[in-house]
Amino acid sequence: MTKSILVYAFAALAEIGGCFSFWMWLREGKPLWWLAPGMVSLALFAWLLTLVDADNAGRAYAAYGGIYIGASLAWLWAVEGVKPDRWDTLGAVVCLVGAGIILLGPRALR
Repeated sequence: MTKSILVYAFAALAEIGGCFSFWMWLREGKPLWWLAPGMVSLALFAWLLTLVDADNAGRAYAAYGGIYIGASLAWLWAVEGVKPDRWDTLGAVVCLVGAGIILLGPRALR
């Protein structure tokens, strides 16, 4: 379980960093070379998700969604300097609870 949370955390940083580089290139007019670290970061993100201990890819991705939302709000605050408001925080908590249910819910034996 702890391994999955760590993998999800690093995957979120890799995905957000990769997408942010594309955002900066397209929306903020940064040079084309900004895409290179973004592509590497997105490939790292995809590889990291394969390390999650889950029986199904879709379930691993669904549980990751909650972690991604929380990490995105942390990025918003730390990198972009915008403090999340109470609605951002409440939404992230709801998503993290949902991710926990998906990740930790009892599964029928097959």
